[in-house]
Amino acid sequence: MTGRTGVAGAVSEPGRIAVLDDDRDLADALMRLLAWRGHEVRSFSDPQDLLAALADFAPDCLLCDIRIGSADGFAVSRSARALQPAMAVVFMTAWPVTTDAVDAVRKFGGVDYLEKPLDEDRLMAAIEEALSWSRVRRAAVTRLEPLSRREREVFDLLVLGHPNKTVADRLGISIKTVEDHRAAIMAKTSANGLAQLIDLGRALTGAAIEG
Repeated sequence: MTGRTGVAGAVSEPGRIAVLDDDRDLADALMRLLAWRGHEVRSFSDPQDLLAALADFAPDCLLCDIRIGSADGFAVSRSARALQPAMAVVFMTAWPVTTDAVDAVRKFGGVDYLEKPLDEDRLMAAIEEALSWSRVRRAAVTRLEPLSRREREVFDLLVLGHPNKTVADRLGISIKTVEDHRAAIMAKTSANGLAQLIDLGRALTGAAIEG
């Protein structure tokens, strides 16, 4: 079954949300609720339909059941995030398990792990957190887009706290070349220092959520 779409009145910062649950009625009910709150929403009951839709629909948030028929919601979310890295995930389940809750956040980068029946206030708080995370990550991706491949390699090492000499040794280049790349990175990302680069790196990796 293909996805369904719901759009309602505008809000200050609307988001694009995908809902995945093999309970078609629940998926559609959540779509209507979130659309009523002003978001653009598509609902899916089949993981393959969701993954196929990600080619032209870039959700800021995926609201995902952890058991979709015989499919593993965690595995589906990982596949979806590979296609849309800036997409946040909120997991939900009717069968809460402590280990699943821990995995949802630490291993699979979920913003939250909600128990059914869903509490509307907690759901909306989780969605808002997810949208905020996604906006930060998309902004980080945009700021890094101008970097060359080598500049990105230098950036990745710098934000891990490596000094110029270590970066030079790792990449097989001179310290002067590292310094030149570092200056270019600062200019292209509008960063004022290493601390801001580290913050940018954390936003890109989702460290604030994945810990």
